[in-house]
Order: sequence, then C-alpha cells, then structure tokens
Amino acid sequence: MAMQLVFLLPRLPSGNELTALLVVVCFAAGVNVYATIVMMGVLFHAQVLALPPGLHVLGDWYVLAVCGVLFLAEFVGDKIPVFDLLWNAMHTFVRIPVSALLAYEATSRLPQWERLLATLLGSLIALSAHGAKTAARAAVTHSPEPFSNITLSLGEDAMVAFLLWYAAEHPYAAAAIVGGLLLVIAVLFRVVLRALANLFRDTQSALAKNSAAIR
Repeated sequence: MAMQLVFLLPRLPSGNELTALLVVVCFAAGVNVYATIVMMGVLFHAQVLALPPGLHVLGDWYVLAVCGVLFLAEFVGDKIPVFDLLWNAMHTFVRIPVSALLAYEATSRLPQWERLLATLLGSLIALSAHGAKTAARAAVTHSPEPFSNITLSLGEDAMVAFLLWYAAEHPYAAAAIVGGLLLVIAVLFRVVLRALANLFRDTQSALAKNSAAIR
C-alpha cells in the first residue's frame, strides 16, 4: 500500500525537466504573477506538481491567500481602462523580479553560476511575456468597447492556468509551446518595445489628466 502511494506522488523535477518547468513558470509569471503563484500552490497541495525545496513557500496558505486577493484585484482591474494602464506599468517592476526570484530559488541545488544564469534567463522570459501582453493591450487600448480588454484578460488567465497544469504532467511539451510563443514575440520585437514605451507614455498622460481633473 505504501509503495502504491509513493508511485502516486509527483516526482521532483530536476535537470532538463526543471529547466522546462522554469521556462513555463517564468513565462506565466510575466503574464500574471499572482495567478502563477496561486496555481503552483494549488497544484502542489493537490499533489499534481512537486515543487523544488526553495519554492515550498508557495504552498504556504498565507502566501496563497495574499496572492489570491491580489489576483482578484488584477482580475477586476485588468478590465478597467485607466486602472489597467497603471496596473500593467507598475507590474513591470513586480512580474520580472518575482520571476527572477522564482528561478533563483528553484535552482538552490545547482552551483551559484548556474543559479545566476537561470535567474537572468527567467527574467528575460518574463520580460518577453510582459512585453507581449503589453503589446496586445496597447493594440486595443483605444477601442471604445470594453469587450476586447475583457476577452484578452480572460484569455491570459486561461493560458496561465493551462500552461502550468500542462507543465506539471508534460514539462517538455509545455516548454515547447512557450518556446513557440517566445519565437513569435522575438519576430515582433520592435512592436513589443514600442508597446512598452506607449504604455508608460499613456500612463503618464492618464495620471496628468486625473491630476488636472482633481484640481
């Protein structure tokens, strides 16, 4: 009986499997960091995903509760035009550092230079995902109807949930999907950079208008 339970438990990812999982995790965090943490914690408690020792904190119920509240705030705020701009601009400084930290902590058993390399690559993957999300949002920002933003927001959340769930069972296939998405982002590199610049410009403009309206 004990032997059967051992076989039912997920195996701790290592080597290439860990690399593939981190590619997916960092990409997902670049899109929605709170949904990523909550999803990983839920999969961990459901014994679907084994987390490296450095990431066991993601299974802490307090961490999950805080990230759950923040996810709900993003879920609602992502669909409000002005708040959407402010939120995404601010989270440029949240999604990327948190992704870097996840990569660093997940590789605690590796030599220091490999941990730092994983951290750098994780940051770049998260930056690419965040930039792509921004580019997509910038394309519909000036649309008068709210349905485009709502559809994009729901699609992003669904993608994060699917990629992490799929990576728990098929890390290589999930990483291949992310690799394809990163290739598309690389082709559209200039568009992504322009979208990031527009995001901060539009955010500054929105803040200026709100400040003028208050006065």
